[in-house]
Amino acid sequence: MTIYKKLQITSYLAPNWFEFYQAIAAYLGRVLKVEFQLQQGEHDPLEDSLLFQDQIDLAFICGLPLIRYSQIVSNQLQTLVAPVMQSSRYSNCPVYYADVIVNANSNIKKFTDLAGKTFCYNDLGSNSGYNLLSHKLVQQKYPENFFGKTLQSGSHQRSIRWVVEGLADCAAIDSVVLEQELKDFPELSQHLRVVEVLGPSPMPPLVVAQRLGISLTQQMQLALLQPDAELQKVMKQFGVRRFAAVSLEDYQILNQIYKDRSCVSLSR
Repeated sequence: MTIYKKLQITSYLAPNWFEFYQAIAAYLGRVLKVEFQLQQGEHDPLEDSLLFQDQIDLAFICGLPLIRYSQIVSNQLQTLVAPVMQSSRYSNCPVYYADVIVNANSNIKKFTDLAGKTFCYNDLGSNSGYNLLSHKLVQQKYPENFFGKTLQSGSHQRSIRWVVEGLADCAAIDSVVLEQELKDFPELSQHLRVVEVLGPSPMPPLVVAQRLGISLTQQMQLALLQPDAELQKVMKQFGVRRFAAVSLEDYQILNQIYKDRSCVSLSR
């Protein structure tokens, strides 16, 4: 059996949850007596050479790039767990939503008012930031080029600021990221209004490289399903009720939504 002294974890998710991922890494280190080194991913997972070279041991990753990557490189990544949020809107399930936000001072009251407006998104590969909204336009037969303009911000947090500052009229934001940002910067709440909620979608999971073996993988999963008091304290700070075991199949729905969206152009 291989003995690992150090394991590499990469987060491809929003940095305002990085402290939470640090707590998970520290907890797994305490339980398994292995050093876990966490870093913020610098690339889209579908463009990260370290991932393609199987040099990342664990990753916090959005479900859409996960399922797309798994179709390119099969039998490399295995899902461990996903967080279940405390708020009643999540129904004690490992899910999240995309909240479509506008500036609170705007005259935009409902989704149809967004026609011709400027939409900003974090990146094209994002489920919450782009995929779900594109799918809504297709499914409900909104006209081609629904928005007047689209802008890529590079991150959910920047998209939030752009809407607040009037650089964009609207954005679709991961509900968990938005809630944390409003905790960190409560003054933002007076500048934002949610006009549409998309989802639910399966919560971004923690995945593990299959080469680590079944035994270690099971130990990590069991540890996260039974967190100690120190990790539970951080979970409470981030509004996490518990962790739930998830499978790769849980995320297949996102790939179908991604395929459906491919025939729509969002702006002129």
